[in-house]
Amino acid sequence: MEKILYIIRHGQTDLNLKGIVQGRGVDSPLNEMGKMQAEAFYARYKNEQFDKIYTSTLLRTHQTVAPFLENGLPMEQLEGLDEIGWGIYEGREQTPEIMEGFSDLITRWRNGELDTCVEGGETPNQLARRQREALQYILSKKNEKKILVCMHGRAMRVFLSVLTDRDIALMDDFPHTNTALYKVYYDGAFSIEDAYNIEHLEGLSTE
Repeated sequence: MEKILYIIRHGQTDLNLKGIVQGRGVDSPLNEMGKMQAEAFYARYKNEQFDKIYTSTLLRTHQTVAPFLENGLPMEQLEGLDEIGWGIYEGREQTPEIMEGFSDLITRWRNGELDTCVEGGETPNQLARRQREALQYILSKKNEKKILVCMHGRAMRVFLSVLTDRDIALMDDFPHTNTALYKVYYDGAFSIEDAYNIEHLEGLSTE
């Protein structure tokens, strides 16, 4: 069974722009730049003839793929594609104190401590477990060959690690920005065919 997944991050939100932590628990809409990024992605990839779109349960992913839906392309939202839960940081400005906390946490993750998290948040291993459930569901749909997946920055990094059977501790090796694309081919195993493609964003701001 062969599939190809076009995996993108959602468009920009005002909270992205203002440096406010979103995460799984903050359901913010796209701002005007985010809508322009979504339209730019659509303009570049509207002729790809996707069989299905999968998104997280959060509005910013729904709005990013909205141009495709106007043509009747089916969409399904999966909780497994939601952003990581940032616990007590969600909705808060990235102050020096919070940034220090983030830095410490990401260092610990890089050192393989993947069962640690922000208070009230989610660990990378917990995120990976729900992503694997979502992935099995996507793979079970044998008639869906070309798929567009819209998700979130941190979640995308973990998801790409899961797909390629790479140590999740190395997740930060996958760069991302709003609507950046990773094209991943599946034929019993996953391989990245196109990494961090942002050609459609030429002339637009990126986060």
